[in-house]
Amino acid sequence: MDKPDAGMPPAPQAPLKLAPPGACDAHVHLVAGAGEFPLWEGRAENPAPGPTLDGWLEKFRTQLKTLGFSRGVIVHSILYGTDNSVTVEAVRRMGPGFRGVGLLPDGASEQQMDQFVEWNICAVRLNYVHGGMLTWEGAKAMAPALAERGLHIQMLCHSDDHMAELAADVRGLNVDVVFDHIGWPKGALTAQSEGFQTLCGLLAEGKAWVKLSALYRMCPAPYDAADPLVAALIAANPERCLWGSDWPHLMLAGADMPQASDMLNALDRVIPDDATRQRILVDNPAALFRFSKG
Repeated sequence: MDKPDAGMPPAPQAPLKLAPPGACDAHVHLVAGAGEFPLWEGRAENPAPGPTLDGWLEKFRTQLKTLGFSRGVIVHSILYGTDNSVTVEAVRRMGPGFRGVGLLPDGASEQQMDQFVEWNICAVRLNYVHGGMLTWEGAKAMAPALAERGLHIQMLCHSDDHMAELAADVRGLNVDVVFDHIGWPKGALTAQSEGFQTLCGLLAEGKAWVKLSALYRMCPAPYDAADPLVAALIAANPERCLWGSDWPHLMLAGADMPQASDMLNALDRVIPDDATRQRILVDNPAALFRFSKG
C-alpha cells in the first residue's frame, strides 16, 4: 500500500532573540532521499521527496545557524524502524557537538548497546503512545546496562494518561529518563492535571528530564495555550529542562506545519531570566549529552 509523503519544512526564519553560544537543539530528526536508507515497512508515511541525506543536512545546518544553535541531538525516526543507519550517518557527518538517540528492540544485547556508544548514540527511545520496537518492560530490563554505558532512556507518553503508571518505576530506575514534548498531554492543556503534576514532581525530585518541544502538536501558533505548562515545568526544576524544535516535523497528524523560530519565541515568552535561558539551551544539554566544554 502506498504511503503519503511528509511535508517539507519551511525555510527558517530568525527568532526574536538568537540562542546563546553553545546552544543545543535537543530534538530533531534526519531523513534521506528515496532508496538511500531502508525504510520500515510499518511506517505511517514516507520522508518528503527530494533531498539526499546531504541535502537534508544542509537544510539542518541552515536551520541551526538561523536560530543560533551549534549543537544538536538527532532522534531516530520510526520511519526507519530499528535500522539506525540514517541517524548514525547523520551524527557522523555533523561531527563534534552532535549526538543521536536510537531505537532498540526488547532484549537488545550488550553488544548492541556498546555499538551505540561507538556510534555517538546517547539514548534509546521508547514510544509509550503508539508502541513499537521497545516496551516499558524491555526498557526497564536494559536500564542497568544502559546506565553502565552512560546511556539514558527517552520516552514519548501522554502525561495525563500514562504518568501515574510510570512514575514509581521512573523513581526506582538508576538511569536518566527524558520525557518528550512537555509530556504531550492528550486532553486539555492544563498544568493542573494529576498526570502533569506528577511529571512536575519527577522533575522537582531530579528523577526525570523533559523536552520543551513540539508545542505545535498540542495547540496552534503562537502556542500561548501551552505557556502555563512550559512555565510549570521550568518552575519545577529548570535544571532538568531541555529545548527541541522537532524539525523537520514528521507525521503531523493534522497539526499545522510550524516555524521553529515561533517555538523558540514561545520559550522566551515564559522563561524567567537569561540565566535560566542559558541553563535550558546550553548548560543542561551539555550535562546530559556530555558535550565537551571546548
